[in-house]
Amino acid sequence: MSTDTRHPLPARLHTLAAMAGLLERLEAAPSSASAEQYRSVAQRVRELLVDVSPDEHLHRLLQAAPHTAEVYENLRYELAGLCLHPLDTALAAEQAAAGAIARARALR
Repeated sequence: MSTDTRHPLPARLHTLAAMAGLLERLEAAPSSASAEQYRSVAQRVRELLVDVSPDEHLHRLLQAAPHTAEVYENLRYELAGLCLHPLDTALAAEQAAAGAIARARALR
């Protein structure tokens, strides 16, 4: 007996899911599209993310589409920071930034 582990997305996320899939494919093969095509897809993903309400369905979509999750985090940074990145990765980024700032200040 097999169990279906898929979780269907509500209709309100279908367009976002399609665009997220396209963004993921473009990120995997950067030379497959022009800069304008990439920019158009990324902008459309951003527009869709601005209007979406966060819930478990969106969270699952963002887990499956890391580049879309990165756009989402950038849009919501003031509220959530790097909430979708693993804590170790976020901590390492913060420590690297603090180190770079300290080195820059020492050069003055």
